[in-house]
Amino acid sequence: MEIRPAMDMMRESVFNIIAPRLAGSSFLDLFSGSGTIAIEAASRGACAVELCEMDKSKAKVILQNVAMTESLGLTVRCHFMAVELFLKRCKKQFDFIFFDPPFPYKYRRSLLETVERRQLLAPSGEAIIHYPQESPLPGQIGSLSRHDLRVYGRSLVGFYRAERSQVPSGAPGQP
Repeated sequence: MEIRPAMDMMRESVFNIIAPRLAGSSFLDLFSGSGTIAIEAASRGACAVELCEMDKSKAKVILQNVAMTESLGLTVRCHFMAVELFLKRCKKQFDFIFFDPPFPYKYRRSLLETVERRQLLAPSGEAIIHYPQESPLPGQIGSLSRHDLRVYGRSLVGFYRAERSQVPSGAPGQP
């Protein structure tokens, strides 16, 4: 029996959950670390994939990993800045936004509030956030409603969707 790290199992499970809606989607990976989540999204059919990582010491590894995928015809756009700043500047909507902040990070709810307030999720989009059991998130954050919660050891992954019937004109990503 192969023993795999918990993060790999969690990542595989998340992608199995969203797989039916991933092809042709837009995907944003926040706190991307090595870029693995963004690359996985691109390899599974997401067509507009971006990542954001604040730790510039990880940039070399991320760029090397992304360069390897380009030979396969996959494209991942990289941003190296604080996630909070990226979200404030972002003018696009995404079908999926994946958050994997470090466990000591205390502002998860604030990030989801920013995504909700700035309407960065496409109308049928989904925010997916990985966090420790010791720091629970509410089931409702503004118009974002958690519709699924998975447990992986001491980690939780919450799946949130916006409960709005239509995106107002002039919202980011709209004409």
